[in-house]
Amino acid sequence: MCQPTSQMICQLKSMTLSGDKELDDQIRKWIRWDRCPSTSCQIMDAVKDQDWETLRKRLCNRITFGTAGLRACMRAGFDSMNELVVIQAAQGLCQYIKAQYPNSEDWKEKGVVFGYDGRYNSQRFAELSAVVFLNNDFRVYLFQRLVATPFVPYTILRLGCLAGVMVTASHNPKEDNGYKVYWTNGAQIIPPHDAGIQQSIMDNLEPKPESWDETALCCSDFLDDPYDAVVPFYYDAIKRSFSCQLLEMNGTCQISFTYTAMHGVGYPYVKQAFEKVRLKPFIPVVEQVEADPDFPTTPMPNPEEGKTSLQLSIKTAKQNKSEIILANDPDADRLAVAEIGENGNYTLFTGNKLGALLGWWSLQNYKSRNPDADVSKCAMIASTVSSKILGSMAKEEGFQFYETLTGFKWMGNKAIELQQAGNTVLFAFEEAIGFMVGTAVLDKDGVSAAAHVATMACYLRRTQCMTLQEKLREIYETYGFHESVCSYVICRCPSVIARIFQRLRTFDDDKPDTYPTSILNGTYEIAHVRDLTTGYDSSTSDKKATLPTSSSSQMITFTFKNGVVVTLRTSGTEPKMKYYAEIVGKPEEKNWLKLTNTLNTMVEAIVDEFYQPAKNNLERKKD
Repeated sequence: MCQPTSQMICQLKSMTLSGDKELDDQIRKWIRWDRCPSTSCQIMDAVKDQDWETLRKRLCNRITFGTAGLRACMRAGFDSMNELVVIQAAQGLCQYIKAQYPNSEDWKEKGVVFGYDGRYNSQRFAELSAVVFLNNDFRVYLFQRLVATPFVPYTILRLGCLAGVMVTASHNPKEDNGYKVYWTNGAQIIPPHDAGIQQSIMDNLEPKPESWDETALCCSDFLDDPYDAVVPFYYDAIKRSFSCQLLEMNGTCQISFTYTAMHGVGYPYVKQAFEKVRLKPFIPVVEQVEADPDFPTTPMPNPEEGKTSLQLSIKTAKQNKSEIILANDPDADRLAVAEIGENGNYTLFTGNKLGALLGWWSLQNYKSRNPDADVSKCAMIASTVSSKILGSMAKEEGFQFYETLTGFKWMGNKAIELQQAGNTVLFAFEEAIGFMVGTAVLDKDGVSAAAHVATMACYLRRTQCMTLQEKLREIYETYGFHESVCSYVICRCPSVIARIFQRLRTFDDDKPDTYPTSILNGTYEIAHVRDLTTGYDSSTSDKKATLPTSSSSQMITFTFKNGVVVTLRTSGTEPKMKYYAEIVGKPEEKNWLKLTNTLNTMVEAIVDEFYQPAKNNLERKKD
């Protein structure tokens, strides 16, 4: 049995510590500040065991904002997700919002919103955060049930909140959790807010005693559940994106859909979306309907992983003769789709292929509802590691296309910028099965995407007797064949990752800004290189990249003379080194097999020559 904090402090005084002043100070701070028995005991046990290496890793490093906010393993330590770190984050965020909006009436009238998924501690983390803001005279909208991530940014826009937080680790392993922050504009935070909030956290590390007092959740007049004031309007917005004709087609469409929530929150929300747009009920994967933080039936709760995570979905679909499988990740902001083929097997669409389909669909749907609209004032967005298919469409159809850095925090803010300039943003996507259809939610939304994919499938069946796969081939016939390979290798050693990327950017006898010039002994030559870690770009006149750069993450893009584009980057949430490659054919190029074989040959060489998996003991993706 672990002792109360006061007893731990007394016990700690009599114990021999490491002798490292920085580490010992951090140990004392943790025991003095942390009021969670579980995590306090973890630190005390490590001190008793004199496990200074673990303590140094946990306490002398701090979790920082990455691609998707804060995200880490749930355990004791300032580098992890736990009650103390969440309170510190909430205190810092609260003070930062106060500084940005000094009028206290805004705190009480506009307030902030908190949502949470079904992971361990998600509700607890959201409630502790709510306590911090209530104690600072903020109105707090705290959902009283598990919600899909898109509901938080939608709530910010609907209710005019100052900011919002979704407690989720999305598709990460069950041991992880996260803290996703949205700003007043309904998009995820980007510079300078991320750095400003981080600094504010550092300035407010010591938790105030009242930050642990949950009585504020029982007796505050400034605490509300926003569900009824928000969610019906979210579904109204989805319905408004379809014409009456499409809704009528949905009502008579006989396509059978199988759906899985992947042990997450999505089931009731996608069920409601289907009802709202008059789709017949889907067949649920019963074993994965309920939210379960252990994710017992799937080794990885990430539909992006492919068939290894969709085995039960495929089994259910086959048993019920479903043509299409829809799969959300655990917080329902991503969507995976598979469709049965002529051979009876299910084909899983990549994020890039779904991006092509939904891009076509978004334009088709907009033009049918606005036949006289000026398409040149419409825009679509993709991340720089995603397929260039929207760019190819834009050249033919006349709409605007923009690329951003990886992550919907960049695309959401770009959408706002385009809207403010008088444009209509139709669609945005990233290859990691994230889709934003319209701008009701300025983030990826797996619930609305499920409704759009199902409605698109019904439309194609009723009007053109086409499957999704047939439509995708037609898109390639029209705009050119786009084939991509997106995968990763696993590396759990940061120093190895740093060495691999440093070798690539000092390739010529350790000289800076010298990169590989070809692969396969000169068979495929590199035309230019862009390094968004250092800011170098060989294709510009001043050798400086035009996209924002970040020295805290690795990202290098190689453009080959044959048009193949390959990006190597580290994940912001997992121990992965990713690679994204695409070959783009012209509409008149019909030998798609030749293009595909060329890409596969090049990707294999790039991984072997640039990442060197054997030499660096890297683990390849299993699927």
